Amino acid sequence: MKDFFAGIDIGASSTKAVIIDAEKKVLGYSIKKTGTDFQKIASLCLGEAIESAKISKDEIKRIVSTGYGRKNIDFSHSAITEISCHAKGCFHYFPEAITIIDIGGQDNKIIKLNSQGKRISFKMNRKCAAGTGAFLEEMSLRLDIPLEEMDSLARRSTEMVQLGSYCTVFTATEVLEKLKQGKAVPDIVKGLFLSVIKRVLEMDTLTDNVVMTGGVVAHNSYIVEMTEEMVGRDILVPPMPQLSGAFGAALFALDME
Repeated sequence: MKDFFAGIDIGASSTKAVIIDAEKKVLGYSIKKTGTDFQKIASLCLGEAIESAKISKDEIKRIVSTGYGRKNIDFSHSAITEISCHAKGCFHYFPEAITIIDIGGQDNKIIKLNSQGKRISFKMNRKCAAGTGAFLEEMSLRLDIPLEEMDSLARRSTEMVQLGSYCTVFTATEVLEKLKQGKAVPDIVKGLFLSVIKRVLEMDTLTDNVVMTGGVVAHNSYIVEMTEEMVGRDILVPPMPQLSGAFGAALFALDME
């Protein structure tokens, strides 16, 4: 019987589960909205990931949880911080000195690793929704457009609207004013993307090699392209960037052998 390992990332907005084998290959995964019952959603995600991996639960040798609700899961064997798990997940794909920018649903993280994968610094924004997925979600409601259409809309912009506010509440008011002035929605959306990028970049300086992860990155690739233009270099993006934390947790589970 082969051994398999699971990582579950219980974020404030979404929960992710990843199944890997002993060769660190991703065999199955699941992503769901977190909701209010962390234990239930983690169990559902793990079940879907196991099903997609085409294995049985009994074949999972170890489970590591991470993220906002990592300590609320009674069936995980260990709980490890999302900082450590994102770092491990990204360093697996990019084994060099890197700066990781993770744009999540409720917070942003900037993690710096040296060439051995050791964390040398990190910054986290948890006090304000600006620059996060929650910010874009709120703006999509204000603009009455589906969240999943924002990326394609931003790409159609011909004259980006500069927005002065970072605060979600003030930005909502500013957006309504821009609409009143007759500004095009694609131009406003691109301006919102720029606000997200500026908010993140002001958190810390960047090293030569930058990796971007998180749900916002997974669903809005144009944000990566805009960031590349702003920093003047290529940005690295791992496979399935929304799963970086869960993948890192699964790698920790494997390393505990």
